[in-house]
Amino acid sequence: MKIPDLKELKNSLAGYFYLSTDLLPQEEAENVIREGVSFRGTNIIILIIAIFIASLGLNTNSTAVIIGAMLISPLMGPIIGIGLAVGIQDFELMKRSFRNLLAAAFFSIITSCIYFLISPVNEGHSELLARTSPTIYDVFIAFFGGSAGILAIASKVKGNVIPGVAIATALMPPLCTVGYGLATFQMTYFLGALFLFFINSVFIACATTIGVKLMKYHVKDFSNPQRAKRVRNLVYTIAILTMIPAGYLTWRVFQQSAFNANCEKFVEQQFNFDGTQVLHSSAVMKGNNKTLTVSLIGKVLPQDSLVLALTDKLPDYNLGGTRLKIIQGDNPENMFDANQATSTMLRDMYQVTQNTINSQRETIDSLRAINADICRNDTMGATISPELKVLFPEVADIAVTRAIVSNVDTRRLDTLNIALVRYSKTMNKAQSDKFLKYLEARLSTKSIKIVPTD
Repeated sequence: MKIPDLKELKNSLAGYFYLSTDLLPQEEAENVIREGVSFRGTNIIILIIAIFIASLGLNTNSTAVIIGAMLISPLMGPIIGIGLAVGIQDFELMKRSFRNLLAAAFFSIITSCIYFLISPVNEGHSELLARTSPTIYDVFIAFFGGSAGILAIASKVKGNVIPGVAIATALMPPLCTVGYGLATFQMTYFLGALFLFFINSVFIACATTIGVKLMKYHVKDFSNPQRAKRVRNLVYTIAILTMIPAGYLTWRVFQQSAFNANCEKFVEQQFNFDGTQVLHSSAVMKGNNKTLTVSLIGKVLPQDSLVLALTDKLPDYNLGGTRLKIIQGDNPENMFDANQATSTMLRDMYQVTQNTINSQRETIDSLRAINADICRNDTMGATISPELKVLFPEVADIAVTRAIVSNVDTRRLDTLNIALVRYSKTMNKAQSDKFLKYLEARLSTKSIKIVPTD
């Protein structure tokens, strides 16, 4: 069996990437792009309708509706036109493309702003939030999307590349989010989404320019090469400057992601307690300020010593300098952090002392009440003796007391008020009943038992 040499292998692989037979003539591809640059009549009406649809999708947080709006939108046309104009040095096309792109962006922002001004729902959902934090990944998406776009336009075989590029590069949702930020006076949404649209536009145009150069399209204007060079340098400078903030935002995303992962690992490995579980954990990083908040449920742990012990382990998880906060139960006052450990311990000691004092005060008050009842019973006989001498002269001696009675079968305890009475003369039935009612009224009790004594 003959083994192919390196040259044959190279030619064989090159055959898979040979484009000459698949590409349209330059004039035909240019006509397609030039037609898409214009934003008048039908194109502008379709754009406005697509903006309304995209705004509805963002308002209802519906990905399917947003994708539908991106498929309808004709926004790609002027951006591809700018890339083509830079590549073939057609400065009239460049001016027209810029004018149309600015007009399209203006109409899009105004339309979405009007929609969100009259919409009853003005909450920022996940689809809106996703349009406010561009990263370097959006740069790559726009660049490769623009590459696929120009290649599809220049190719005889269109397939479904153009709709896919429209979805991938997502030009429409950022403009709708810009309108949302304008309507609700939220500059974070406004500036973040505007920057994302700028990134998409710049790198789709750059990819188009590079594609045109690689496909060796003929230059239109040979008369002013210096001007063409200045324009190219300006475009590439803008592209590089656009990547800097996107790269910084990406670095911040990586930092936040690593911080979240370290916090999850720390909570998973260190918060293992019998009878206590982690209900929720939250990792927040704002600049150099990093905070990990952990909510626990179950048996209450000694929080001050717990925070101090766990804080010492944070550097082992690359979490040095992170403030650790622990919440136990449903009381937000039970939140502790390592920087306030000393004041927390003092507060705990004060709280324990106050609880002890309150408990002792309640016990003293209860004992005082019991003692007052006993004293009242002990002196009640002497108190009512003058009344008895007038109302019931048959009564010689009386003692009022209270006894606790236990039922032998049920062991149920009950209180029994007893009046021990020694009579000097026997009372009849009517007098006894009257004497009983007098005692119940005078002693403020519904149940009292009279026990005669000899």
